[in-house]
Amino acid sequence: MKKFNKKGILVSLFTLMLILATSVVAFATGDDAANVSNYYSTFWAMVPPLVAIALALITKEVYSSLFIGIVLGGLLSANWHPVAALDNVINAGLIEAVSGTAGIFIFLVILGALVALINKAGGSKAFGRWAETHIKSRVGAMFATFILGVLIFIDDYFNCLTVGSVMRPVTDSHKISRAKLAFIIDATAAPICMIAPVSSWAAAVSEFTEGTGFSGIELFVRAIPYNFYSLLMIVFVLGIIFMKFDYGPMKLHEFNAMTKGDLFTSGKDDVESAENSDGNEKGKVIDLILPVIVLVIISIVGLLYIGGFFGVDLWGGTDNAGSFVGAFGNTDATVGLPWGALVALIATVIYLLARRVITFKDAMESIPMGFKAMVPAILILTFATALKNMTGLLGADVYVEALMDSAASGLANFLPTIIFLVACVLAFSTGTSWGTFGILIPIVAAIFDPTSELLIIGMSACLAGAVCGDHCSPISDTTIMSSAGSQSNHVNHVSTQLPYAITVALVSFVVYVLAAFIQSAWVLLPVGIILMLGTLFVIKAVTKNKEA
Repeated sequence: MKKFNKKGILVSLFTLMLILATSVVAFATGDDAANVSNYYSTFWAMVPPLVAIALALITKEVYSSLFIGIVLGGLLSANWHPVAALDNVINAGLIEAVSGTAGIFIFLVILGALVALINKAGGSKAFGRWAETHIKSRVGAMFATFILGVLIFIDDYFNCLTVGSVMRPVTDSHKISRAKLAFIIDATAAPICMIAPVSSWAAAVSEFTEGTGFSGIELFVRAIPYNFYSLLMIVFVLGIIFMKFDYGPMKLHEFNAMTKGDLFTSGKDDVESAENSDGNEKGKVIDLILPVIVLVIISIVGLLYIGGFFGVDLWGGTDNAGSFVGAFGNTDATVGLPWGALVALIATVIYLLARRVITFKDAMESIPMGFKAMVPAILILTFATALKNMTGLLGADVYVEALMDSAASGLANFLPTIIFLVACVLAFSTGTSWGTFGILIPIVAAIFDPTSELLIIGMSACLAGAVCGDHCSPISDTTIMSSAGSQSNHVNHVSTQLPYAITVALVSFVVYVLAAFIQSAWVLLPVGIILMLGTLFVIKAVTKNKEA
């Protein structure tokens, strides 16, 4: 039976009551709702997400924390007027959140059904048996997860959910905690997509590069060597795997997994699973591999189709016909991924029925099972998106732009460092890396000379900071998807990943400081790798001494 966190409930209730009491007092003293909030483009625009994040980490309860952040954002945007605030929360917040992410909801549900279907057919169990004979160690299981994450670079959502579904039976069999699995998935999702020229992230960056003097893809490729957070995160993950140590909260999770067989440590009751331990014994590895291959291929085709590769795009344009890069730059993952997932689901049902490893009744029962497994992720994603909408109403982007303009005078060489920090904070607070570089790239383009190498470094710092903040934030969609893919408790994933992400961020910060004096990726990147590995050796030595 689920145990309730009494302290967390009391903290959440007290915070909510305090916010509502403030609203009543402000309303009684005569503050009126207005078209523009009195808090627009001020530090208060950042307060709702910061409150939500703090509550989530304190109470270990993400739903109420996000909801309180949304309510606070609604009240601030309406000058504490309760009726106008409710209107903002419902319409600008929740309804827009659902309509804006409906395609991802569909993709989640279909993928959940696909996982349940494969489990019923015995594909996951067969893959687990194969893994026991071919992947013989914890290091091998984690490295295989890393490699699969690197290979699926096309989209971060797709990466998180596919890698989690495929590798979960393997990591479970080697007693790797779900928190560690979630970290490896998250570390090979956004960071890998951010250095892959053919990905939904490259396409998104390309949309904001007007005025830089470069084409979108050219700027993206030139920025890769300076994207220190993404590149050093790869070094960090490999270091943690092969050096065989952990620190921070992750250490406890891994200890419990290895010694007690407890993959969750806490929060297991919060995780819904589409897994079925009674899968068909006749299932084969191909029953898992083939649906995943079909899903990958059809999803890529779907993204290209929506982007207009085959003639006409979703919006009726023909500019990208026959252009692989152009179609990716023009696609919409919220449409293309459900398109591919639905075709893959139908093909998988037909294939498994033909193999006679499931019945038609089993296939239909998998659909609600998959939906149930994805309900937590859908709820968190809805609330997180609604919270982002509230920060939009409060003009968080305008506030950050003003901060950047004030920092531009007299600190030209150190601007990449400042940009990295600002992008980290903005992405962490809003939970959106795409929104972050959408805000900052035009500002960066206006600050730097188009012929200067500092423009490329500044762009890279913006992209790296956006990924870093997104990686750390509990309201980030990629973080939420990593929890869903690994079937890990979301707060556990955030709390165990945070020290790791901060470690890489600190090393990246030092390298960006050096970039003020050494504007060469061929020098800076090796220095960053040496610093990253040196940091890991020091941390391992310190943690080992504490144990002694």
